[in-house]
Amino acid sequence: MKSFALLTLLAPLAVDAHYIFNRLIVNGANIGGEYAYTRKNSNTYMPSFPSELMNSNDLRCNKGAKAGSTATYNVKAGDKIGFKIFNNEFVEHPGPGMVYISKAPAGVKDYDGSGDWVKVMETGLCGTNPSVDGQWCTWQKDRLEWTIQKNIPAGEYLVRVEHIGLHQAQDGKAQFYIECYQLNIESSGTGTLGPAVKFPGAYKASDPGIAFNKWNAKAGTPYTIPGPKLWDGN
Repeated sequence: MKSFALLTLLAPLAVDAHYIFNRLIVNGANIGGEYAYTRKNSNTYMPSFPSELMNSNDLRCNKGAKAGSTATYNVKAGDKIGFKIFNNEFVEHPGPGMVYISKAPAGVKDYDGSGDWVKVMETGLCGTNPSVDGQWCTWQKDRLEWTIQKNIPAGEYLVRVEHIGLHQAQDGKAQFYIECYQLNIESSGTGTLGPAVKFPGAYKASDPGIAFNKWNAKAGTPYTIPGPKLWDGN
């Protein structure tokens, strides 16, 4: 009886499967600890929803994630960056993952993210059937990864890491998991970053990739990742 009661209590936690991308990995090595270079939000591991975010500055880095107290880490163009989930958890919601960057006009430590944002990584389906959780590329992964393009201009950047859980999206409740890192990128690149968007402004709650009904999807149903086109690296 006690075992049944314990399983009953734990079941909601397993179903929720919430997460925070708050650990930095550089070329396979752990760098610092929890939130060492990640702006700490007030939402902890809980998701945010379109009704809260679409017209809010919280769409940049999540609720309560402010400039001013986070350290900045030096990396180089060509480095493989991992944004790892805390506590060795895994992505257990179907949906896309993205990385955006915004170059700070001065030091990134005090930058509020009000400038231009460019998408530098995206991952969606790795199969043909979006109704099957395991056919999403992020499924059961413990991190999102981005290899810094060689042609990226040097500078201090706010790096926005995002996963969107789509299991309740049909009810207007796509789940947004967002964290911002502070990175100083050393590079000799002379690329032109674009296309550029603003947060808020880049998304609408009605976007096909946000209001997506995975439960009605069949094999071959297309999925459009939200936001602008990926930077081509030139």
